[in-house]
Amino acid sequence: MGLLLNIFTWWRGPGYGTRLMTWRFGQEVGRDGAGNVYYRRGAGHTERRWVIYNGVPEATKIPPEWHLWMHKTVALPPSEAPLAPRVWERAWSPNPTGTALAHVPPGSLDAGGKRARATGDYTAWVPED
Repeated sequence: MGLLLNIFTWWRGPGYGTRLMTWRFGQEVGRDGAGNVYYRRGAGHTERRWVIYNGVPEATKIPPEWHLWMHKTVALPPSEAPLAPRVWERAWSPNPTGTALAHVPPGSLDAGGKRARATGDYTAWVPED
């Protein structure tokens, strides 16, 4: 069963086709801090770029500098020409949605469903009979 899952699914990691293409034609250009490995094939207009994720394939795990390279916004990968950080930038972190680190606003069901009582001039709407 595991062999079929590796052949026909992409959400468990790279399939055999991707692994074979990476092994035969892929030129590794760098790795990011999360352990993702970036590859390219060809050059110029026909260049193909792809990533082999470390763990679950999730596009938000790609840092901004590698995202620029993957989408051909910059020509050189960050391993060859790193971007200079700006003083106002925060350190990058992956999207925490769906994890234990996700933001839970007060009053949401995940926070217990309790919200602050309405005060002041608020009056609840009551339908007419």
